[in-house]
Amino acid sequence: MSKGTTSYRIKDENALYFLTFSTVEWIDVFTRKRYKDIVVDSLKYCQKEKGLELFSWCLMSNHVHLVVRAREGNKLSGILRDMKKHTSQEILKAIQDEPESRKDWLLSIMKEAGVANSKKQHYQLWRNDNLPIELDNPTIIDQKINYIHQNPVTEGIVEQPEDYLYSSARDYAGQEGLLKVEQA
Repeated sequence: MSKGTTSYRIKDENALYFLTFSTVEWIDVFTRKRYKDIVVDSLKYCQKEKGLELFSWCLMSNHVHLVVRAREGNKLSGILRDMKKHTSQEILKAIQDEPESRKDWLLSIMKEAGVANSKKQHYQLWRNDNLPIELDNPTIIDQKINYIHQNPVTEGIVEQPEDYLYSSARDYAGQEGLLKVEQA
């Protein structure tokens, strides 16, 4: 069985987790390639430099699903904190500096969330939670990976999971994806 499904905290920093982190107010930020690529590049950096092991992932328009763990000697909560902080800053900068028809709307929602945050940020992109569920059962791991890969199919974006570029479904189908994926 899965552990920690009610407390939603990372208890074992080196265990395997299913994570979901969402944008504030579920705003559809990731409809632009530029913003999606910032998340992909950040995950790639965390894999190479911070000890993130990625088993499955999918980036949707307003949330990310991951099955991940931290290599021994690294803390998953620290990796996630740094990644969310970095992507928030880079996406905010991209929204402000590049052509964006939804600029005022996006910034307004992010500013309102930042001001309401107890940390009194100027802008906030990600919700504060990661909804971690520790995975210690092969059947549950397979279920979570399948759920992640089916997300774009369920949303009607693609017919086959491996057709969605911003997901590890390609890797599981024997194709090369955007990120290096460990096999579960």
